[in-house]
Amino acid sequence: MAPQLLSLSSQETSLPEQRVVLEGVSWQQYEVLLATLGDDFPALRLSYLEGILEIMTTSPLHEELKKMIGMLMEAYFQETRTRFHAIGSATFRKVAKQRGLEPDECYCLGQKKEFPDLAIEVVLSSGMVDKLEIYRGLGVREVWVWENGRFAIHHLRAEVYERVAASELLPGCDIELLAKYVKPEEQFDAVMAFREELRRR
Repeated sequence: MAPQLLSLSSQETSLPEQRVVLEGVSWQQYEVLLATLGDDFPALRLSYLEGILEIMTTSPLHEELKKMIGMLMEAYFQETRTRFHAIGSATFRKVAKQRGLEPDECYCLGQKKEFPDLAIEVVLSSGMVDKLEIYRGLGVREVWVWENGRFAIHHLRAEVYERVAASELLPGCDIELLAKYVKPEEQFDAVMAFREELRRR
């Protein structure tokens, strides 16, 4: 059976992202798409959940925000001597759970693992596929969602994500302080100021 168009978000160019959602997509079709697109389309994000595939294009602002947050996260790890392994936007998928996606940024704490401990998602427009449900099936322990100038933290507990006020993976990380320095138009200065603030604490 051929995939069916479930929803098409043909947004105006002034809006940040465009999405198309297909239903009835087999796992094999999803993997063929991943192999076909490969690294040739870095601004595309594919999210697969039990036969539903969302294809999203990212905007320059989206990429700047995710890069800015990634630089701040790595500054935090380095300044606090927290061992980590950065993976970026690699594709993670699990056929048994019929789930797959590319985080905006993701990290393993300690050593490299099959799936990240922490994933970061930048949200500028609402999606059609529940990414938290995909992350749940992949067993990612914590997902930080950046939306409207702040982080929402979701911690996986007993197979369900719970919204928490502070990270349980990085309990020493002041989320509000981190958010204060998410300034994509001032990348270098913001990261250096964040490092200086961490050293004062």
